[in-house]
Order: sequence, then structure tokens, then C-alpha cells
Amino acid sequence: MQGKVEICGVNTAKLGTLKPGETEALLRKSRAGDRAARQKLIEGNLRLVLMVIQRFLGRGENPDDLFQVGCVGLLKAINNFDPDLDVRFSTYGVPMICGEIRRYLRDNTAIRVSRSLRDTAYRVLQCKERLLAERGREPSLEELAQTMGLPLSGVAEAMDAISAPVSLYDPVHSDSGDPLLVMDQISDPKSTDERWLEELALKDAMAELGEREKRILSLRYYDGKTQVEVAQTIGISQAQVSRLEKGALKRLKKAIVS
Repeated sequence: MQGKVEICGVNTAKLGTLKPGETEALLRKSRAGDRAARQKLIEGNLRLVLMVIQRFLGRGENPDDLFQVGCVGLLKAINNFDPDLDVRFSTYGVPMICGEIRRYLRDNTAIRVSRSLRDTAYRVLQCKERLLAERGREPSLEELAQTMGLPLSGVAEAMDAISAPVSLYDPVHSDSGDPLLVMDQISDPKSTDERWLEELALKDAMAELGEREKRILSLRYYDGKTQVEVAQTIGISQAQVSRLEKGALKRLKKAIVS
């Protein structure tokens, strides 16, 4: 979305903001049925939606779609927020907008989960939104499990099942340098691109060896046998084993290095 100024016909460069006192006044007027105040409240918080959707870019989703879904979350926040609560509207609105976007991404994911697990996840999300409205903060998994009478592991499994997949190339942290990617945190140092290519080259080189050469290398380097033991197993002299082994290793080394 970098460089994109207009989203869904809205010029994001001209989006305004509201002061906390102004937001509270508009919220009270909106709850009283003032449609002009409600419209001004929506327009004054579109920048909040824009800020939230930045977190969800890079997954191949259309920014216009995310913005529309985020606006639905904003409307829900406006409808459910209690201005008498000792909490800022943005503190309440951001989780609501995030939740709506996550629900959209979950329903449009290519990963399918069982209906029972999905139903549990829906009920957890509904409970989460209700507790958020009541307490003015996002409930923990333990609180959700206790309220719903479900085991903590069941709630965690349901939420994990509907979580949007993460790319191995998603940045985790960036501080004036190359970003730290997800794969950097879970990668196996023994399974690098270079090692993978070497294994492919070795496999191709082994395919070019004769059956007796392959058997000699297998007995020597997989079974750990001495050249004398290999000679006795195959039925040739130790000198022949040594010559065949050296020749095979030389061919493998040449194939890998080249």
C-alpha cells in the first residue's frame, strides 16, 4: 500500500483526527441519535482504521478490502462503546477493528479446519468481544476459558486454528538494517541453502558411480567398516577396495566442487 493515497474513494492524505474531548462529545451525541455527529465520528477515526490495516499488509490481500472490513470494525466499536468508561475510544476501537480484520482473513484463508473447531472459535471471539466491551480491555485466554467453561487448551487450539498463516519471510523486527525474518528464528543451521545444494550435487554424483563403488562407500562410511572388512564382505583384495574407494571419492569431490 506504500504510496497509495486513495483507498475506497477516500483520500487518506486528507484524513483528519479528533481530540479526545471532541470524540467523547460526538460519541454521546451519536448514542442520542445525532446522525451528523455519527458521520463526523466515523470520518474522524478513519485514520485509526488506516493505522490498523498496516499490520495486515504483505499477505496478498487488497488494501481496499482490508480498509472496508476495518471500517465495519470501527462501526461496531462506535455502536458498542460506552463513553462513561474510563478508557479512550482508540484503546477500545483498535482491538475491535483488528478482530474484524482477523475474522475476515480467517474466513478467507486457504487452510480449512473442522466445523466443530471453527464453531468453538466463533464462540470464543463472541465472548472476547463481550468481555472487551464490559471491561474495556482485551481478556486473556485464561479469562475466556473460565467464562466459557472450557479447558484452556481447547480455547488456545481453537484460536490457533483460525489464526492467519505467517510467511517464513514476514519481518519480525527491523532496526536500521536487514530485517529479522520468521525463518531466522526457526531455521535449522544445518539445513541451509548451501547444504541443500551440496546434498543435491552429492546425490547426483552418487548416481554416476557403479554399484560396487556405491557398496564400498556405504560399507565404509555408513556401516563404519575397515577396508579389510569391506574386502572380506565383497570378496576382493584390500588393495582393490582402497583403489576403488579413492577413485569414487575423487569423482564425488570433483562433481560437488564443480
